[in-house]
Amino acid sequence: MKGKGHTVKKVEEGSIAKELGIEPGDRLLQINGEEVTDIFDYQYLLQDEYIETLVEKPDGEEWLFEIEKDYEEDLGIVFENGLMDEYRSCCNKCIFCFIDQMPKGMRETLYFKDDDSRLSFLQGNYVTLTNMSENDIDRIMKYRLSPINISFQTTNPDLRCRMLNNRFAGEALKKADLLYEAGITMNGQIVLCKGVNDKEELERTISDLTKYLPVLESVSVVPVGLSKYREGLYPLEPFTKEDARETLEMIHKWQEKIYPLHGLHFIHASDEWYLLAGEELPNGEKYDGYLQLENGVGMLRLLLDEFETAMEEAKKEGRMAQKRKDGEMRTVSLATGKLAYPYILSMAKRMEEAFDFLKIHVFEIVNDFFGERITVSGLLTGQDIEKQLKGKPLGTRVLLPENVLRSGEDVFLDDMTVEELEKSLQVKVDIVKSSGRDFIDAILQDKTG
Repeated sequence: MKGKGHTVKKVEEGSIAKELGIEPGDRLLQINGEEVTDIFDYQYLLQDEYIETLVEKPDGEEWLFEIEKDYEEDLGIVFENGLMDEYRSCCNKCIFCFIDQMPKGMRETLYFKDDDSRLSFLQGNYVTLTNMSENDIDRIMKYRLSPINISFQTTNPDLRCRMLNNRFAGEALKKADLLYEAGITMNGQIVLCKGVNDKEELERTISDLTKYLPVLESVSVVPVGLSKYREGLYPLEPFTKEDARETLEMIHKWQEKIYPLHGLHFIHASDEWYLLAGEELPNGEKYDGYLQLENGVGMLRLLLDEFETAMEEAKKEGRMAQKRKDGEMRTVSLATGKLAYPYILSMAKRMEEAFDFLKIHVFEIVNDFFGERITVSGLLTGQDIEKQLKGKPLGTRVLLPENVLRSGEDVFLDDMTVEELEKSLQVKVDIVKSSGRDFIDAILQDKTG
């Protein structure tokens, strides 16, 4: 076992591992005589009330622990690698891949293309199935892992091979059949490319995917993101307003057909389609519990509904009775991407009407870094925000949505920090969580994200 196993990074206080004397630097070798490949093996093997755990100390000595615990109780070990294995890189060369459209000189991790099914369960990533072995499928079934998020793009095998530039991409669709037969809950995604997998091909794909209902709970249709760095790449064109309307018409038609049969709307359009088409967002009931928020499906509708609820609560709590003191106005600024801008502006105006001591400036940040076709706030950079807010009347604070930052950090995509932005703008920058209640509280300074 020398050289194998998983290094312990941290041991939780009061945990079983702490009581046993397991320490950072130790290596977990086996559980119940079986090697642990990754986090899923680890979690599965931990479930029993009695387990035997083999640990190697830094000096090479091996300790075998016989542990009695509650069913599914954790040992309290944090490993150096959260996956407990190497991340699997993507073997495809998709015509729509956004990573291929990024400029040089950004941090190395942004160029890593993952297609690891394990990250689908852990982080909600979408996978193409092309990187999954028979053993991967068997383990998903054995451990009853779900939901798995799948990037279908199309159910036309030949077209899928061309879109992913992988001759096995069409055959990989058969893995969805295995997951369906095993009852593994799935969610799907279609990145729509104009003139490639739209129109008749989209119609075919939606029709084919309905056979997986209700195990396949939802499928999102998102327009391909096109940055300005596409030299030498497949010649994709942006969708027009008419394209968006035709796409929405097809999606709504299928929703009306599917819902009476399954109680699910199943196929969903991301928010960008409604903005491009100039159409109203659907009501919240149409999103089936918001299964695809991370894909931008229903994010704006949920925000608006939460905002309305929070405003009603504020009214009942008497917070709207607050009045300005000595004629003093409280001025703050909000900055967001093109997609959310009209909705954030509407919410800000509602707050100004309700609270007479508020003045709220809302700024639409154009994505100069990746190109103006990129409209989501999650792909804004610190330098674009800095450049477009410089010299503007910002008041006492600038509020930014939390998705402009790397998860759990205060760094933008271009490595500018929140502190650097504050110094440049000479104003406090607060990061606001994504709910309507957090939006109101942040502006009123009750709490910030």
